[in-house]
Amino acid sequence: MTQTPWLGFSIDRAADTPVFEQICAAIRLRAASGQLALGRKLPPTRVFATELGVSRSTIVTAYEQLVAEGYLSSQQGSGYRLCASGEVELTSQPTPQRTKARKGAAEPTTQTRQSRGAAKGTAEGQGVTPFRAGTPDMRLFPYRQWAKTVARICRSDPQAMFTGARGFGSLALRQSICDHVAEWRGISAEPAQVIVTAGATDALELCLHALAQRGDSVALENPGYKPLQHFITAQGLIPHHLQVDENGAVLPDGSASPRLAILTPSHQFPLGGAMSPARRMEFLRWATKSEAWIIEDDYDSEFRYAGRPIPAMAGFDHLQRTLYVGSFSKIFSNALRLGYLILPEPLTEHFTVSICRFAPRASSMPQQPLAEFIQSGEFYRHLRRVRRIYAERRRFLLEQLAQEFGAYGYCVDHQAGMQVVFHLTCGLQDAEICSRASELGLSVEALSGFVQSPDLTDGLYNGLVLGFCGYSEVELRQGLGLLGRVLEQIRA
Repeated sequence: MTQTPWLGFSIDRAADTPVFEQICAAIRLRAASGQLALGRKLPPTRVFATELGVSRSTIVTAYEQLVAEGYLSSQQGSGYRLCASGEVELTSQPTPQRTKARKGAAEPTTQTRQSRGAAKGTAEGQGVTPFRAGTPDMRLFPYRQWAKTVARICRSDPQAMFTGARGFGSLALRQSICDHVAEWRGISAEPAQVIVTAGATDALELCLHALAQRGDSVALENPGYKPLQHFITAQGLIPHHLQVDENGAVLPDGSASPRLAILTPSHQFPLGGAMSPARRMEFLRWATKSEAWIIEDDYDSEFRYAGRPIPAMAGFDHLQRTLYVGSFSKIFSNALRLGYLILPEPLTEHFTVSICRFAPRASSMPQQPLAEFIQSGEFYRHLRRVRRIYAERRRFLLEQLAQEFGAYGYCVDHQAGMQVVFHLTCGLQDAEICSRASELGLSVEALSGFVQSPDLTDGLYNGLVLGFCGYSEVELRQGLGLLGRVLEQIRA
């Protein structure tokens, strides 16, 4: 038996009780007895884990459990503090995610009521707004390592942060991007084929300006990325909507000859799912035959949680008829606003001319530090970490939806992405649910709102798009509690 003391208690690694539950019990005991003062700040999770010789995830699990029970409060940047002391009723606490509601259950205890109040306060009073889709958790950003990298560039080559990103962008970053997509997406490209952009949206707009003229038809997925319809029509282009089936987007029919097709083959947005290899080949043959271009929007492809990564269509195509769009906003930082566009080699000269008329809006300052961050391996350490954490949050959300919301609908688990779609089967309308949810501080998007041409779908898409990456399990649990309240009210 190994025991490690902290604040006068020890953990027993030989006991049947999990370590995180031992930690919870010890903190509850000291809170109830008054040994821990109200407002007392607990050790940071990483420090506490080191002191006890356990994993940080164990400490996080224990702390978040106590937040849910009302013992601790958590605010971004200030850690965990004791928010309930001697007056708290000390009872044996089941793990919330393992406990399902029972018919005829007793009235909630004082502690349960306090727990619900804490949950509501966190969700509605601290700026936490589950379930915004596509939002990374910037609390996980490696601020210290990034600051060291920026400081090193400032000392060694400050001029590169201001003058080294003209034209297509920083050469060092473009080389790093080539290395990244070769390893992660199976794409072989040279730096001369890469343009650094201000995110994926900037890259898509650049493609529309460079490759299409007023009156041209552009194919886009239905349902799909909502701003695309605006970009296309504002430029005098004609949208041609592609329905989505179990194999991905359906090829354009004979009534139109699109100049471009904008696709999300690795992870269809917002439905999820990957385009089948056979459908990819059909699109590539169509593009070759009709001399059209395929723009592959691969904005969150790094977030695949099971199996091997699906190769990008651009790699499948060897960059013959496919332009590849990627972004660092989802996998690294949404504040840097950096993305990239990888071109087929014959288009590089054409885009060089186009950039003179429609220059990408990427900031030059973070490009050199990001290149070094990738080359040093810090970027991949961060990516592996957030993939693991996001996978845990995704699994938790899916379990809770299946256990507690089965009467309202279901999810299809595509093992990828930054959001899930909860398909409604209860007769409720997604738009009304989202409107009511926003009144409680939730950010839930209606699946029907992503439909580009409602007359073609006839109400087929009715569901909730729920992001999970930017929220801890405690925050997700609190958001689900509020969402459940909304569903009950509407159904009643």
